[in-house]
Amino acid sequence: MNYIPYILLFFGLVVLFSSFVTVKQGTIAVITVFGKYRRQLRPGLSLKIPLIEQIHSKISIQNRSVELSFQAVTQDQANVYFKAMLLYSVLNHDEETIKNVAFKFVDASNLMQALIRTIEGSIRAYVATQKQANVLAQRNEIVEHVKHQIDQVLESWGYHLQDLQLNDITFDEEIMRSMSRVVASNNLKAAAENEGQALLITKTKGAEADGNAIKIAAAAEREAAQLRGQGIALFRAEVAHGMTKAAQEMEQANLDISVILFTMWTESIKHFAENSDGNVIFLDGSTEGMNKTMKEMMSMQIEKTKK
Repeated sequence: MNYIPYILLFFGLVVLFSSFVTVKQGTIAVITVFGKYRRQLRPGLSLKIPLIEQIHSKISIQNRSVELSFQAVTQDQANVYFKAMLLYSVLNHDEETIKNVAFKFVDASNLMQALIRTIEGSIRAYVATQKQANVLAQRNEIVEHVKHQIDQVLESWGYHLQDLQLNDITFDEEIMRSMSRVVASNNLKAAAENEGQALLITKTKGAEADGNAIKIAAAAEREAAQLRGQGIALFRAEVAHGMTKAAQEMEQANLDISVILFTMWTESIKHFAENSDGNVIFLDGSTEGMNKTMKEMMSMQIEKTKK
């Protein structure tokens, strides 16, 4: 029995099916002929020449990330520990870019090693020019410095740095403790200053309130004294007016004016008795004393009339 046709048919089917290539989405296949770059295959179903064209590598054009952990030394000899996340991707889909990605490095591990060491070296070089106190506040500056330094290098490899995030920046334990003490002392200082300002405001407002109260009390006392003076003046004017009218009526009635003085004398003694509130007042209640007082009052009235 002749098996040669079946063998040829089998090899023909193998060759036919091996000419079909499926490339996954987000991936580009690099085709070589006898070890030399020939072309690239886009995602989907493609054909290649069996036994001649070979798939050298499949390059992912999706974003890739890697975590970094390394140490740097500042200008004042402080150890700084970084934890970072690196996001990178193929620069574009151009043929030259794909060739650089496929042939610049032996494999992906060598690429990753070169990429990590390049970024670490760039960060270390920047941190070495800074002091420990400035590193924490310069997170963004460090990222911008790294991007500026390695963009051209990565482009020559066919890659682009999408993002670099410094997730954690720490120092030696002793430095961290001293920094905590500095922060605590600054907080205590700020609290003391705030309390002092609050106390000053309270004292100032209290003094202003006391001053305003004194001003109001003084103004009220001044107004009360003015009203008392006006009342006394009105009282005296009314007394004088009443005495004048009473004297005129006494003269019209052909009566002695001394009766008015006698009445005022008795009214005064009555007022003293009613409002003395237990105090002792000594008065000469004899007839001689009354005559003496009446004569003095009459003499004062006569002198006033002469004037």
